[in-house]
Amino acid sequence: MQDAQNSLDDSIAGYRVGVWKEKLIAQAEAEGMAQILGEQHFATFIDRDSTLIVTFETIQGIRAMSETQQPFGFELVKAQGWSHLCIISDGDTWFRDAKVYGFFDRLVDDGFFEDFDHVVFYGAGPCGYAAAAFSVAAPGATVVAVQPQATLDPRMTEWDDRFTEMRRVSFTDRYGYAPDMLDAAEKAFVLYDPHEQLDAMHATLFARSNVTRLRMRMMGGELQSRLLDMNLLYRLLTLAGTGNLNPRSFSRLYRARRSYPKYLKMVVARLDQQNRPYMTMLVCRNVIARLPLRRLRLRLEELEEKAKAGAFTPPPPARS
Repeated sequence: MQDAQNSLDDSIAGYRVGVWKEKLIAQAEAEGMAQILGEQHFATFIDRDSTLIVTFETIQGIRAMSETQQPFGFELVKAQGWSHLCIISDGDTWFRDAKVYGFFDRLVDDGFFEDFDHVVFYGAGPCGYAAAAFSVAAPGATVVAVQPQATLDPRMTEWDDRFTEMRRVSFTDRYGYAPDMLDAAEKAFVLYDPHEQLDAMHATLFARSNVTRLRMRMMGGELQSRLLDMNLLYRLLTLAGTGNLNPRSFSRLYRARRSYPKYLKMVVARLDQQNRPYMTMLVCRNVIARLPLRRLRLRLEELEEKAKAGAFTPPPPARS
């Protein structure tokens, strides 16, 4: 009985995805073009102005993370008037598919990217890998990759045990090793949390003269979600599209973390893990003075009681 219910649920879900896909393709064809790239991939293109953003996304990510269930780039099309090319996969495929390679080959042969003054490639995780790997098709592009993998070839990254099911997939043929594919980019930005060890190891493989690594400390393993929560992703890509993204402008944007509850809680958790009550009290005091975070207020009260009991010397009261 349960198996029958699961089969029915899968059929309904598949039908809904199919309807959603048809609507998305129809919307793209009305303003540009759409193309099916085999069973797991398809592309949409909306033709607007001379700045093009190329995003790599998954069906599941679009439907789960967007209230409108539309690709990230659609928001920039609406807000900035940019053109948008979106390559969409069903699941995490890292876009390792001959039909995807052929699609980019045809774009190159047709001089597609030459029609634009500015081209930005964007993706996160497996899509970040693809943004870096396929950027070679548009020399002079800017690449923004969030937590990208450099490759999943086990001969190079056997230390990454998160995606073992992909180890039989070739990452050594065309558009393969993502860091090498960035050589044609004008500049690339790799965002990662250095405390996420495997992400940091991949980020190290991207070391190139035209690559800037932007650290998002204590943000965890879901950086794209964090950027969306802080309303930073579209601003970040806008800076990239106008040629104004650099470590300084990113640092200014990233100050938003000082008012972001998830980040602040992670900072306190890290300090607790390191057994640094003095610093934890300082952070809690600073946050509570600005934000009504009940958990940190309770943590501050706990630390104040321990300090009174002589467990540690507390920091002096803040000056009024």
